[in-house]
This record gives sequence, structure tokens and C-alpha cells, in this order.
Amino acid sequence: MAQVHPFRAYRYNPAKADFARVLTQPYDKITPSMQYKYYAADAHNLIAIEKGREFPADSAADNVYTRAAASLREWMAQNVLVQDPAPAFYAYFQEYSVPGTEEKRTRTGFIGLGTLEDYEARVILPHERTHAGPKADRLRLLHHTKANTGQLFMLYADPQRRIDTILQETAAAAPPVMEVRDEYGVAHRLWPISDPAVIAHIQREMAQQKLVIADGHHRYETAINYRNERRAQTSSFSPDAPYERTMMTFFNTHSAGLTILPTHRIVSNLPRFSWENFRRSVSSSFQIEELPYVTDTERVAARARLLQRLRESGARRALGLSAGAATSARAYFLLTLGDAADLSNLLAGDSTLQRELDVVLLHNFIFEKVLGITPQAVSAEAHIAYEREAAAALDAVDRGAAQLAFLLNPVAVEQVMRMALAGEVMPQKSTDFYPKLLSGVTIYRFEP
Repeated sequence: MAQVHPFRAYRYNPAKADFARVLTQPYDKITPSMQYKYYAADAHNLIAIEKGREFPADSAADNVYTRAAASLREWMAQNVLVQDPAPAFYAYFQEYSVPGTEEKRTRTGFIGLGTLEDYEARVILPHERTHAGPKADRLRLLHHTKANTGQLFMLYADPQRRIDTILQETAAAAPPVMEVRDEYGVAHRLWPISDPAVIAHIQREMAQQKLVIADGHHRYETAINYRNERRAQTSSFSPDAPYERTMMTFFNTHSAGLTILPTHRIVSNLPRFSWENFRRSVSSSFQIEELPYVTDTERVAARARLLQRLRESGARRALGLSAGAATSARAYFLLTLGDAADLSNLLAGDSTLQRELDVVLLHNFIFEKVLGITPQAVSAEAHIAYEREAAAALDAVDRGAAQLAFLLNPVAVEQVMRMALAGEVMPQKSTDFYPKLLSGVTIYRFEP
């Protein structure tokens, strides 16, 4: 089962760096404007390593990856990054407001190293499909930096919450060694756990677990690829080799603070799209509720009703829809799966678990069978774009930038675990765990 290990993390030295000015969001969430802001914030901002600037004059000797490695070495030499004196796990708490609500939550986890396992071993499991592009970029970065600066978000299931109790006791016993509030208002706090007896207790508890990757599939698969390269180079296997492990953050699915947000879908550039044909095709399986509006004020109210009706649909399997100018009336729509709908027919090629997911119903029935968008086109994002904010998805249709917007309810964490433990995966971008884990909170340097 899962093998977890303490490590001597490199962390920003508070005497030389302001946490609020040097830590970043995960690399795949960093937009060009965020990258510019991070560079302007501080000369030691992690952006130079996590997602550095590329220039037209870049060469094999001087490029984004060589500069990242040089920055890491320089900051270590200057004691901007300092290695902790003893191996530790790190209690990591995030206090946040659930987007779109006033509800406050605290997510409680810990950072450590996890032994890399091939998926076939059924110890560490994915829950989403991945694309090759990001893995190639992250592998080149690993080749140069020999370090993990970003976190892998891992799930485990402990109904008794035994490790959560340890983490809560750790937080109650001393002030955090790091406390920072990010640009989204999320408070991040960190406590080292270096007591050998407590470390051994955590390792024993985690040895009973299987792990599911919640976020960071590309980074995990990149770590596997790097490990395989190093094994081939050394022509031997050493289970304690530093590259046999990677940095992970572990969260209990039975903790109260886990939040998954939906990722909505925007459809554009469909040739010969017909609203009448679409409505006719889905009406045999879905009840279609129309939420009309005339004025802009009524449109705001219709949006609110759509989102409320979508949330209230629960197990009835519903999708929100905007079709913009394609319809004869100004309206939003709620598509609710009919009681007589036969999922074994609509989703004949999918497993029973897959059929339980709204995102699979959207992709494999509406996209593929009704709209003719093939899985290959979805993978290439030829007609599909993704948007976390429902308002932004609806805006894209209202201003004519997209033909359709489909709104989804979030996937439940129990569904994520069931799918992964059964050896199945969801479509890409099925889940959005919120908030994200800050990069640079801890750094694992696995080779000099």
C-alpha cells in the first residue's frame, strides 16, 4: 500500500522573502497576466522556476529551463531558500470561502514524499485522462532543476480521521512557520512535524491506504517518466533513491473541508448547428424547462433561477444550457434527465459507474451522439472550451463568442474515489478541487 516519507524541505527564508510576494499558484493556473504580476512582485518570486518567461533568443544553453535551474541554485546559495534541519511531514491548512457563497471552510492535509508507483500496481490511481503536452514541459523542467516546487493533490480515505487528529494537535501546539493569504483570499498555514514517533505513526496509518490523484496527474506522470529514465541510466533499482519519490500533499476524503467545483463547457464553431434539431434530439431523453427573459434585468434573474434550479436538481441529473441567438426566444434552459430515459441505451459503451456522471452524459451522449463532436475533437479542444465560472460561460454565448454553454453540477468526492478505485477515469477537467495548493510552500530537491 502507500509509502510516505518525511523530508528536509527547502522553504523560503522569512528573513529574506515575503511569502505573499514569492509564492505562486500552480503552473497550469498561471495566466500571462499572472506571470507578469509575479515577476513584478519580487526578484525571488517562484515564477522564475515554476513558469519562467520564454524569449525569442532562447537557445540550448540559455532557455526557460536553464534559467530556472540557475535561479534555484542561486537562491539556495544566498539562503533565500533554506533547508530544514530535520526530516519532517508538514501540516498544511487552507482556510477559504466557497466561491459564490459566504460559507467558510478549512481544508486540512499534510505534505510529505510518496513512493512513486505505476498505476498497474493499484496503489496510486488517476481519476482523469491527461494530455501529453504539459508532461513534456514538466519533464524538461525536472531534468534541469532536479526539484519539485509544486504540489500533487492526493486523496486517501480515513473515516476515523486519525491523521486529522494529529494535524489538529500540531496546529494547536504552536504558531505556524508560514502564514500567507493568496490573491483569492485563501489563508495558507504550515507546521513542520519532525517528532520521529509522530512521523512513524503517520507512516503506519498511511500504509493502509490507496491514494487517488485529485489534482496533478501531469506532474505525477512526469515524475514516473523521470524515475524510469534514472533507473535506465543507473541500470539498478534502489527503493530509497531520491527520484523514486515525489512531493505530495495528502487530504482525507472524510475531512470537512474538501470542495469540488464544476468546470463548465463552452461549444463553438459547429458547422450547420440547428437549435430545432438539437432540441428535438434531446427532448426524448430530457425534460426541457425554459427560463425566459426580455430585459437585461430579467436576464440576471433568469440566470439566478437557472443556477438555483441546477443546484436543486440533485440526483435527478440536470444540465444548464444557454443557446443564445440560435433560439427563437431569449431564454436559458434546464435539461433534466427524464424518468423513462434508458442510460444503458444512451451510454451503451460506458460502465455503470460512468453512467452516474453528468459529465459523461454530456460528453458521450450530447456531445458525441447529438452534436457530432468526437472524443478526438474534445481532446484537441477543437470545439470545446472550459470555464469554471458559470457567468463567464453564459457571457460567452450572450456576446456571440460561443454557440452553446453547458453548466454542470460538481462531481462528489465519493464519485471520484469510486471511479479511481474501480480502475476507471473521468473525462479531462471533470473536477476542480478548490482552493489550489500554493507552489513553493515546500520544495523537494531530490538530486544536486
